[in-house]
Amino acid sequence: MTVADDSDVLVIGGGIVGLSAAYAITRAAPGTRVTVLEKENGPARHQTGRNSGVIHSGIYYRPGTLKARFAARGAAEMVKFCAEHDIPHEVTGKLIVATDRSELTRLHALVQRGRENGIPVRELGPAQITDHEPQVRGLAAIHVGTTGVCDFGAVADRLASLVQDAGGRIRYGAEVRTIGRRPGRVAVRTADGAVLRANALVNCAGLHCDEVARLAGDDPGMRIVPFRGEYYELVPERNDLVRGLVYPVPDPAFPFLGVHLTRGIEGTVHIGPNAVPALAREGYGWRTVRPRELAGTLAYPGSWRIARRHWRYGAGELHRSLSKHAFAQAVRRLLPDIADEDLAPAPAGVRAQAVLPDGTLVDDFLITQSPGMIHVLNAPSPAATASLPIGREIARRALAMLADTGTVRA
Repeated sequence: MTVADDSDVLVIGGGIVGLSAAYAITRAAPGTRVTVLEKENGPARHQTGRNSGVIHSGIYYRPGTLKARFAARGAAEMVKFCAEHDIPHEVTGKLIVATDRSELTRLHALVQRGRENGIPVRELGPAQITDHEPQVRGLAAIHVGTTGVCDFGAVADRLASLVQDAGGRIRYGAEVRTIGRRPGRVAVRTADGAVLRANALVNCAGLHCDEVARLAGDDPGMRIVPFRGEYYELVPERNDLVRGLVYPVPDPAFPFLGVHLTRGIEGTVHIGPNAVPALAREGYGWRTVRPRELAGTLAYPGSWRIARRHWRYGAGELHRSLSKHAFAQAVRRLLPDIADEDLAPAPAGVRAQAVLPDGTLVDDFLITQSPGMIHVLNAPSPAATASLPIGREIARRALAMLADTGTVRA
């Protein structure tokens, strides 16, 4: 066993939220000793690096929630950050399209919500839809001008460099195995036997955040239930079917936005995600099964309550997972000219969805505290978009903890 140098703050998790928190600490209090522990061999290997790269506007989120507060602010900050650091990005705007009369009421409600959140939205009729997206069909739509795309993996890489430039350390291949604590101090042991000590710990472990909280002796009051987001992409010769970003009207009963069309910063058009239960927390395909993790999900009462509450929705998602034809049929609601052979499989992602014991899907960001600990327990989309303001909020809390122990550095 080896003992590493002490730190003021340990951050567990090298995704975009953990790196943003470390970056914010180094900016707010230069000289603060920050160490990021990441179990993979580089940053952003899971949720950050496996999404469609959309900079979300914040139109969907209930006014007053952390999502609403952070998303609109974060979108503007993310565009500015990308511009300042030469990271590929583009503000494209997006369409949210109603294809059935039953969706019109929800579409109009989104217009009102967008305005309450200070987001510019414009209502469109069928002819105006085709002005923006000639191949898309719908009864009505709204155009959200502040949405865009970027490379969040490149953002995470840059944040990691900025943390290190400011004197912070990032230890890759450092999987946390045990956490000990006493008043004003915390000690972490990693898989290679290293022991790291600090005055405060920030848990940004994403898919494993609830497990890290339990290692620290805290009851998170929820469990991460992983959902795999399955994507296709248009074959290159059909990329001209989609110019920008096209979304369906979301179902408010479920925290997923439905199958949408996204032209990424590299020009590839991604279609998805289709959301199905994952058989492992990092289960990017049906063949990846981790019995211990799956058993934990199946033993959790909230998992069964989700299944009972949303079984019809889930059955549709499962059908589209197993049938490319069924997936293409869902896409044809927005893009009638799509054919099965126009779709090629693309890499999947896994969403770390926090679920309460009663089966409630936590809809907002969830950040909790205990002595010496900050736990980020739910940070799904739009967490990448909002990562800079989220990071500052975490930094504010961590530095307040250091102040309580008298260890804030000038």
